Amino acid sequence: MRYFLSGFILLCVVVVSIAGFRGDKSRRPPIELFPDMDRQPKLRPQTHSSFFPDQLSSRLPVEGAIARSRPVVLGGKEIYPFEDNPLNTGRIPGATNFVETIPLPLTEQLLARGQQRYAINCAPCHGAAGDGKGITARYGMIAMANFHDARLVKMPDGEVFNTITYGKNLMGAYGPNVTVTDRWAIIAYIRALERSRLASLDDVPEAQRLSLKK
Repeated sequence: MRYFLSGFILLCVVVVSIAGFRGDKSRRPPIELFPDMDRQPKLRPQTHSSFFPDQLSSRLPVEGAIARSRPVVLGGKEIYPFEDNPLNTGRIPGATNFVETIPLPLTEQLLARGQQRYAINCAPCHGAAGDGKGITARYGMIAMANFHDARLVKMPDGEVFNTITYGKNLMGAYGPNVTVTDRWAIIAYIRALERSRLASLDDVPEAQRLSLKK
């Protein structure tokens, strides 16, 4: 019994020491084992600061700073990443419908860029030919999209852009890693891969048809 009372008293002392006297008021700051950065030594914008000579907390960017993102010039207009524009969303403004075609001019440079970005970001899973037989298929990941399926061939370019941006099923989001223009460049290259298999002789310029027949 003596040991029980001693242990009980010791337990009460420990509980009171840890929990404290809840409800009591004190002007002293509480003891925080895990403050979780509730109070940070930081400067708030547009406030006074005695650290800098001009006494201002807000600072201009240092010389040589590189902007995280730059506007895309399209049709003589600068389009910023935060704008509700088909270039950024893949959707028709003010609607949920996807745009049917790429909102960028289709050039040789865009296709070359798309081929490069596709090889880095897409080919490991979807394969160099876009048939879903990338290197990851060797490790059991066999449910990769085949861009030559009729469903994906008919899919609007804006929906493909949305999938690249936010991901779908097993595919993760590539929006944070691939720029807006590079996403459209990848789509342009995917369409070129599809056209390479689905094209007919009528799609070839007449001046080059004879060489193909040979």
